[in-house]
Amino acid sequence: MAQATFSIRMDEGIKRQFDSLCSDLGTTAANVIDLFARRAVKDRKLPFVLTVPEPEVTREGAMRAFKALRAEAKRNGLQDMSLDEINEEIRLSRIGR
Repeated sequence: MAQATFSIRMDEGIKRQFDSLCSDLGTTAANVIDLFARRAVKDRKLPFVLTVPEPEVTREGAMRAFKALRAEAKRNGLQDMSLDEINEEIRLSRIGR
């Protein structure tokens, strides 16, 4: 199998710690990165979960969002919709229309 070089940039301190960890595990950083790539390709996913933390919801943030939605509704001529009309829009959205 032909070999290829893979070069990355990372924080020097993290690299030093990663190299030390790999050494403690009896392997090298290059072997670990190779294992990572092989597993990702085999499973067709990353071997760990990436998440984005939920933003903290505050009363002030909620009010800003509400006011922005109200302004957008007014710009689009929708500020006078009745509750029944709003609920119908929600129902149609749920069924994919």
